Amino acid sequence: MIYTQCIRRVRAGNAVSPNSPVRMQVMSRNVLVIEDDNDIAQLVRMQLAGLSCETTVLNDGRAGLAEALARPYDLVVLDLMLPGVDGLEICRRLRSERRYTPILMLTAKSTELDRVLGLEMGADDYLAKPFSVLEFVARVKAIFRLVDMMANTAAGEHTLIECEDLKIDVERRDVTVRGAPILLTAKEFQLLLHFAQNPGRVYTRGQLLDQVWGYSHSGYEHTVNSHINRLRAKIEIDPNSPEYIQTVWGVGYKFRNAPEN
Repeated sequence: MIYTQCIRRVRAGNAVSPNSPVRMQVMSRNVLVIEDDNDIAQLVRMQLAGLSCETTVLNDGRAGLAEALARPYDLVVLDLMLPGVDGLEICRRLRSERRYTPILMLTAKSTELDRVLGLEMGADDYLAKPFSVLEFVARVKAIFRLVDMMANTAAGEHTLIECEDLKIDVERRDVTVRGAPILLTAKEFQLLLHFAQNPGRVYTRGQLLDQVWGYSHSGYEHTVNSHINRLRAKIEIDPNSPEYIQTVWGVGYKFRNAPEN
């Protein structure tokens, strides 16, 4: 098969298919909520309690940043407009750390520019206030599912995907390009992996939202565009002329076709 020229699998132990559904484990997770609106903070805390989360709430950006850097959290729920240090700066600082922390951004600002700024800084997802409680819970679950999927996969099949100078170690979440390590957020990694496992297949933005983000609400196509742009900036020699993640005009995106013999 042509595809095997772009992927090499090394199996160890009982294999777990990357496409197999993974149930969320019932476990206590530590979540940091940095939100200066006390009513929203308590609403978020209540919803997280229903997901078996231990929640720390801080309403000041400076204190929230210090806490986020002081110890690992399974998720940071982050407001954009905060006293002391704003959410964009907190997001930027967390993404400069080697340790990866999922970030769900909440904000009263709802323009496309604000959403893109948050995602460009490295937020994994974004909700504009006022938001649906059910949608908030769905977004949190989607982030936790991704983390669980990576952890469960690491215990099973060891897969190394190689395509020219791009190498993806699925279990270790290591990505290198031309031998240099590339630091990706969890969502960026999942998006790249989804493309690389399906070379040549064209995806619309709606399909990527459904299959990678786990929801397909209209109006969130900018989320896909932003993540594609960030991925290209990290893995492409020339992001304006991408070698790996290619645009199919009028349709969507695809990962490069595997080379033929």
